[in-house]
Amino acid sequence: MSLRIAMIGAGGVAQRHAKVLSGLEDVEVVSVTDLVPEAARALAGAVGAEAFDQPERALAERPVDAAYVCVPPFAHGEAEAAVLDRGLPMFVEKPVALDLEVAEQVARRVHDAGIVTGTGYHWRCLDTVERARDLLTETPALLAHGRWLDKRPPVDWWQRRHLSGGQVVEQLAHILDLARHLLGEPVEVTAAAANDGEVEEDHVDDATAVLARFDSGAVVTLSASCALTAKRGAGLELVAPGLHLDLAEERLVVTRGTDAEEHTPSFDPREEVDRDFVAAVRGERPVARVPYADALASHRFALAIARSVRSGGTVRMDEVVAS
Repeated sequence: MSLRIAMIGAGGVAQRHAKVLSGLEDVEVVSVTDLVPEAARALAGAVGAEAFDQPERALAERPVDAAYVCVPPFAHGEAEAAVLDRGLPMFVEKPVALDLEVAEQVARRVHDAGIVTGTGYHWRCLDTVERARDLLTETPALLAHGRWLDKRPPVDWWQRRHLSGGQVVEQLAHILDLARHLLGEPVEVTAAAANDGEVEEDHVDDATAVLARFDSGAVVTLSASCALTAKRGAGLELVAPGLHLDLAEERLVVTRGTDAEEHTPSFDPREEVDRDFVAAVRGERPVARVPYADALASHRFALAIARSVRSGGTVRMDEVVAS
C-alpha cells in the first residue's frame, strides 16, 4: 500500500520535496495546500494530487498517512496544529518557526503525541558529515568557522526580518545545526551585524559575525552575508590537533599535515532527507535523523544570535526562552 502524503505549502522547497516523494516507490502526494490557489493547483497538477486552500480541509477530505509542512517562517503554527490534531507523522521544513513560542508549543504537542517527525536539515543526511563526526570523535575539535555567503533570495517575505527572521535564522541555520551535530551544544554567543548605509528597522542585516562557545570547549566563529550578487559558498571548517576538516554540502576535505583527502557525498542529501523520513514513518528506522526536538535546539541557537545582535551583548543559551 502506498504511503499517502499531504503537502502543506507549494513554494520552491515544497516543489522539491513533492518531486522527490513522487519518485519514491509506494509513496504518493495526494493533496497540496496553499493560500495561493494557483500555486496549489500547479503543484497538485504536477504530482497528480488534489489542490486545497486550507490544511484542515485537505486533511479532512483526503485520508493521508503523513504530512509535510513547507511554509515560510512566519506561517508556521496553524498548519502544524492541523496535522497534530490528527496525530499524523509530520515533516517540518526549517526554520521550524519565526519565534521560539510557536516552535516550543509545537514541540510540546509532538512530545505528548509521540509522533514521528522529521525536519529539513538535510546536511545531516550527508555521509561526509558522518565521516567528519567519526574523525572528531577520535580527535575533538578546538576551533571551527562556519560561513554562509550569498545573495538575497528573490521572494518578498525574505527581505523583512519580521517575516523571515533574517539570514541567520533562515540560511545560516543549516551551519548552526551542523555545528551542534559535530561539536556539542552552544553555551553562549556574541554577535554583531553590519549594513550598507541607512536601513529600516525591519531590514534583514547585510552581514553578521558571531563568536560562540560550546560545552565541548570548542570556540566557533560564524559569518553570514547576503550582500553578494551570487552565492559564494557555505560550509564549516574545523580544526583539531593535527587535523583540518573543510566541510561543504558538495565535499569534505580532510587534511593532516600537508596530506589532503577529498571525499564527495554518495547521494543527494536533499533527496535522502525525504527517504529518511519515509523510512521512519514506515518503522524501518527508529527516528528520522533530525526530529523536531533537535531542530528546535538549532532554532534556539539561531534566535540567540539574533538576540545578541539586537542587544549588543553576550547571550547565554540558558537565557533563551519563549517570551
